[in-house]
Amino acid sequence: MVRPRHFDEEEVVRTARDQFWSAGYSSTSMDDLSAVTGLGRGSLYGAFGDKHALFLRALDSYNSDALGAWRTTLGSPGPALPKLERHVRNVTEGINSDVERRGCMMAKIAAELSSVDEAVAERIAAVVRELHGALRRCIAQAQAEGSLDADADAGGLASLLLAVLRGLEALGKAGATPEVVNGAAEQALALLPRVSTEERAPGSTSSTGA
Repeated sequence: MVRPRHFDEEEVVRTARDQFWSAGYSSTSMDDLSAVTGLGRGSLYGAFGDKHALFLRALDSYNSDALGAWRTTLGSPGPALPKLERHVRNVTEGINSDVERRGCMMAKIAAELSSVDEAVAERIAAVVRELHGALRRCIAQAQAEGSLDADADAGGLASLLLAVLRGLEALGKAGATPEVVNGAAEQALALLPRVSTEERAPGSTSSTGA
């Protein structure tokens, strides 16, 4: 007769996630996971299969939370450009408040495993596509609303912002000051091809009078 489990699997996954996030995959042993979760090795193997399977569950959990945060900000109701600005500033605030300098778990795991673990590489590539898509959709909305130049390449702008945000994560982990992180973020926002209020006004004309 199979004995019922008396633990919350998702809570175990979140606890394991923190361990992998802090120590990395290779430096985390099943004994480490047993210690942080309070479960014996047999229970962990019985519930999750092995270390790699538990790790993938933990990575999926992190990625789901990260994507959820981006979608909440970028996909919320309201004008798109303020949402985009708020999102960039929210990310920089998170980087500046990361006193432990753990950085982004996805970036950390990508550096460690993407070149040798196909399952990890596929997951991270899929998340990057989703992050890019969320930015692109918000930028396209801003173009449709007339706050960003409609002729600009929405995909290219999304790529620029995504590269900046991922780079800011690396800067923060390396110990860059909040002034450096914030300054880079604000400069990236300043590069967006905004449409002035005068240009958006119905019946407005250019400075040449044409």
